[in-house]
Amino acid sequence: MKRYSKEIYIAIVVIAAVCLFGAYVPALRFLSGWCTPPVMLFLGLAYALVCGQGYPSVNKKLSKMLLQYSVVGLGFGMNLYESLASGREGMLFTIVSVVGTLVVGMLIGRKLLKVDRETAYLISSGTAICGGSAIAAVGPVIKAKPANMSVALAVVFVLNAIALFIFPSIGHWLGLSQQEFGTWAAIAIHDTSSVVGAGAAYGEEALKVATTIKLTRALWIIPLALATSFIFKSQDRKITIPWFILYFIIAILLNTFVLDGVPAFGAFVSGFARKCLTLTMFFIGASLSVDVLRTVGIKPLIQGVLLWIVISVGSLLYIIL
Repeated sequence: MKRYSKEIYIAIVVIAAVCLFGAYVPALRFLSGWCTPPVMLFLGLAYALVCGQGYPSVNKKLSKMLLQYSVVGLGFGMNLYESLASGREGMLFTIVSVVGTLVVGMLIGRKLLKVDRETAYLISSGTAICGGSAIAAVGPVIKAKPANMSVALAVVFVLNAIALFIFPSIGHWLGLSQQEFGTWAAIAIHDTSSVVGAGAAYGEEALKVATTIKLTRALWIIPLALATSFIFKSQDRKITIPWFILYFIIAILLNTFVLDGVPAFGAFVSGFARKCLTLTMFFIGASLSVDVLRTVGIKPLIQGVLLWIVISVGSLLYIIL
């Protein structure tokens, strides 16, 4: 299988793209039913574990680019006033949970498991805010070693993959509303990609709520990176700002105040973005490899799992009670 890994990679991408975007052609619309975010993620995971990484550099660039473009496109399907109403309820808890997760994560990592300071802080930051984006932002600030970055990213990625599969099932089992699930997913799932994927799998309203709260939460990257530079007494205070969040907000404003009389345009752009997002799930899954799993190590993985359980259970109890 590995001998033909690149050919298999191209075939999956082409078939998935034809099926997804063929929905715009009436005769091909029946092909798109199977292309859901969890299925595409599973295909990516299966490909990576069986065939290895076909185009690792291309895969990384495509997943990042498509994710950001897709999130911006989703903004054209949202109304500012509805988004503010969706995000207001989860705002206070977002602030409390970010700080609480950082503190609990460092206690578990450093005091309980004796994980090195850099890795423990990276995992805690990724869990507290937005996974890989937060790790990528604070890593240069604390001058983290490549190995520490790889371990933290691997832990977060593995848990993201699990969350995308199990969260919608748990939500349906517990009978969570669209608002409740969207809030829970935004708080308890690390990366924006998996949050949006889980929200899309649960429902349209859950997708809107999850995206709004998660991107609001992602804004905490900026104060986190600033605080980190003082905590670690770093002289290099260059911060990686996720500009796509600003573009997402601009898209919402345009859809609310400029395109209000042309709802078909916003619906088309947001619908196209959701299809791109579904395709992105394959690239994200294909980023995992056996080598990446081997670099995780048991203690950082235990820290990530324990912290994830704490924030998942804690946020769920807050939402349903």
